[in-house]
Amino acid sequence: MTDKQPFEGVVAEHAGTVLRVCRAVLGPADADDAWSETFLSALKAYPRLPVDANVEAWLVTIAHRKAIDVTRRSARGAVPVAEVPNRPMAGGADDRDLDLTRSLAALPGKQRYAVVYHYLAGLPYGDVAAVIGGSAEAARRAAADGIANLRKTHPGDTARKGASR
Repeated sequence: MTDKQPFEGVVAEHAGTVLRVCRAVLGPADADDAWSETFLSALKAYPRLPVDANVEAWLVTIAHRKAIDVTRRSARGAVPVAEVPNRPMAGGADDRDLDLTRSLAALPGKQRYAVVYHYLAGLPYGDVAAVIGGSAEAARRAAADGIANLRKTHPGDTARKGASR
């Protein structure tokens, strides 16, 4: 293909992947903002993108940076609450946190990003490494360690759902 596809086609083709990445990294509350900011930045830079570029990896890289920006903004701002919630002590073994967003958020940064970008966005380890830094082997190791940590947190859950790919 000698010409790039129109930007609308890029959005239609990759919107779901970018939203999954944003939700996995940030959670549902901030994902929509990061998704929008990703495509606004991409729209501005798209004319300069080489024709043979991996558009999906490029968009995930932008989404990664926007997620970091949103996280930094959130960390700086106070969160107003009407009243401080009264939280009970942790209960029995059935009170496991099975929410993917919270489970991923508990992983160390490189592991979380490697799991999200490889397993949720479907990027090969070479592209994951380009986004988070390091080598493809390091990205593979971080993803494997992240999956292992998720299995420790939720034994049986990830194995049943076929998380190892």
